[in-house]
Amino acid sequence: MINKNHISILIADDEEDIRDVLEIALEDIGYTVFLAENGEKAFEIFKLEQPDIVITDIKMPVMDGIELLRQVKRANSETEVLMITGHGDMDLTIRSLKNEAADFITKPVNVDILEIAIEKAVEKIIARQQLSEYTQKLELLILEKSKLADHLSSLGVMIGTISHNIKGLLTNLDGGLYLARSGLKKKDNKTIEEGLGLLEQAVDRIKKMIMDVLLYSKERTLNKTVIDTKTFIEKIKKIIELKLKGTNILFKCKESNSCQTLYADEEFIMAALINILDNAIDACLADTKKENHEIGFEILRTGDNRVICIHDNGCGMDSQTKEKIFNLFFSSKSTKGTGFGLYISNSIIKQHGGSIQVNSIKGKETNFKIFLPEDV
Repeated sequence: MINKNHISILIADDEEDIRDVLEIALEDIGYTVFLAENGEKAFEIFKLEQPDIVITDIKMPVMDGIELLRQVKRANSETEVLMITGHGDMDLTIRSLKNEAADFITKPVNVDILEIAIEKAVEKIIARQQLSEYTQKLELLILEKSKLADHLSSLGVMIGTISHNIKGLLTNLDGGLYLARSGLKKKDNKTIEEGLGLLEQAVDRIKKMIMDVLLYSKERTLNKTVIDTKTFIEKIKKIIELKLKGTNILFKCKESNSCQTLYADEEFIMAALINILDNAIDACLADTKKENHEIGFEILRTGDNRVICIHDNGCGMDSQTKEKIFNLFFSSKSTKGTGFGLYISNSIIKQHGGSIQVNSIKGKETNFKIFLPEDV
């Protein structure tokens, strides 16, 4: 809360004796005081010191008090201005009040009356400050309420999306179990393997969905470290080759001497890239027109950026799909997609101060370029 020691007052009067008397009296009370002999000098001090209150004589050379009042209010409408006027200056006093003067004091100045006028001005300043604080708190409360409503809305959509996907996964699990049991009864290894394959697919999708939900809901600061790109690429290669087992998709990793390190949160960046690579795998599997498919992965250095390139020659995307791929809960894979993956990837890259560029040709290919800053 404001106290007298934090209130500054500018006194503008062409009579030196009045300035000196008011300075001594107001400083003795506890106010910080600035002095000026005319309106022009006072306004220069006002721009420099930004006092809370201005006390000005109406009649002064160079620039009178009414013009000073106008300029002060134009510069800061919340500054309280008290006018000092002589007897018989009622017209000037009225003009002062019309220009939003807080009060006026008649000459000779009575310090007690002036102190009361200043205290009223201070009360107005404090009330305005309190109103501003209450308004800010109210705006913050409204913002938090809006965020909560958005969060609850997203939560509802998320629960609906997850429920829909779980329903599909349960169907796959039931189908896999049925085939596996049938194969066991008939001692048919081929049927057993087919059933186990369906179970593996369902389990893999469950694991991915759970990881996506955890990443979506997790709030944490980035733990950036220097990552050796060669080791990092080997980790990604092992994960993707396991996912590609039983497919005709070739995974090609290029090692570049131009980029030997990344500076990032390895866990998060790994999750972001695996989501994009999962998308590339799905695109290749969805493309029935080509016999051979491949996914390319490369990390390059371009200027101050690290550029991670992911290419696939799968089904590609049209422009409308490409515009929506980073939207939360958007999926072009029907029941096979959660709508989390690419949204999470984009969020992680943005958190790192990077960006993603996507180019795609429907029926031919898709290229992702992930740009990451070289360091903090």
